Amino acid sequence: MKKTLTLVGALATSAALALAGCAQAPGTDAGSSAPASGGASSAAADSSGFKACMVSDSGGFDDKSFNQTAYKGLTDAKTELGIETGQVESNAAADYAKNVQSMVDAKCSIIVTVGFALSDDTLASAKANPSIKYAIVDNNDPENYPAAKNLKPLVFNTAQSSFLAGYVAAGMSQTGKVGTFGGQKFPTVTIFMDGFAQGVEYYNKQKSKSVSVLGWDEAKQDGQFVGSFEDQKGGQRVAQGLVSQGADIILPVAGPAGLGALQAAKASGGKVNAIWVDTDGCVSAETYCSNIITSVTKGLDVSVTDAIKAAKDGSFDNSPYVGTLENGGTGLAPYHDFDGKVPAELKSEVDALKADIISGKITIESKSQPTS
Repeated sequence: MKKTLTLVGALATSAALALAGCAQAPGTDAGSSAPASGGASSAAADSSGFKACMVSDSGGFDDKSFNQTAYKGLTDAKTELGIETGQVESNAAADYAKNVQSMVDAKCSIIVTVGFALSDDTLASAKANPSIKYAIVDNNDPENYPAAKNLKPLVFNTAQSSFLAGYVAAGMSQTGKVGTFGGQKFPTVTIFMDGFAQGVEYYNKQKSKSVSVLGWDEAKQDGQFVGSFEDQKGGQRVAQGLVSQGADIILPVAGPAGLGALQAAKASGGKVNAIWVDTDGCVSAETYCSNIITSVTKGLDVSVTDAIKAAKDGSFDNSPYVGTLENGGTGLAPYHDFDGKVPAELKSEVDALKADIISGKITIESKSQPTS
């Protein structure tokens, strides 16, 4: 079953997102199993004892991407519902299990874990604590998760929106070469790369062009990866390698490591540009907005807030939320500084492609697409 939400966060909440990402999450002890928590803010204080908690992946809550947007969902829930919250950042995989347990020990009513890498520890904790609700961002294991009635996957079909990004990149490239790379080879990373490559291929077919994709071979499911999501210098090195091969537009799917690609683009003096992922890069990484054509967004914040609301009001279930173009769970951000540079014809074509994907006229296939 797919749950539909109204996306109001990723594209239109610049002020709140900036606050969420300016520094380390308030009260968080990074990399520690000691939970941090806070009370109600603008909403009236909740007296039910309900507490929503979150465990980050290794990028931290100020990664200007994945974790940051998910964390915004927690802070939005705190503001809207007047609930108590707790959060803890992970520095490495060794932190995951103890950090999840720290949220159990803090008597959290729902624990949201952020990222594919926390799957095993989240599932184990959910099975061991059936009275606690859990939600995991970016993983849906249809073989194991149904056994945990208290665990809800929050996943996103970003192949759809990345297809649009690939089409835009192909239409904007001056060299006839575009590039992409990932942090690590996870399905939640390669799904972007698959969609991007298919969008370029579709552009070539429609326009009788031959724009090539560097950094990812969809057929072989092989390409360029930094090896982590934190190594910005590594991200810059990989990006510069793609640029040296002729790529003038790059899609980094690498969290904070992807900032290295934005640094490489900025240093190029306008010869190289990028398309960001997860968040609207012109909001979360505004320093680089002049080099960001658009962004492939995920409604991480809204899906997290909705899961917390459901846990509080009793409507929570373990059916996956799947974000799509149709329900607003994924999409393209505005063109911002490139609004006057992207041709009107290309914009219209992208709008038409979006409608065709939603209607089913165009089908995007990726080995990494989420199941519902």
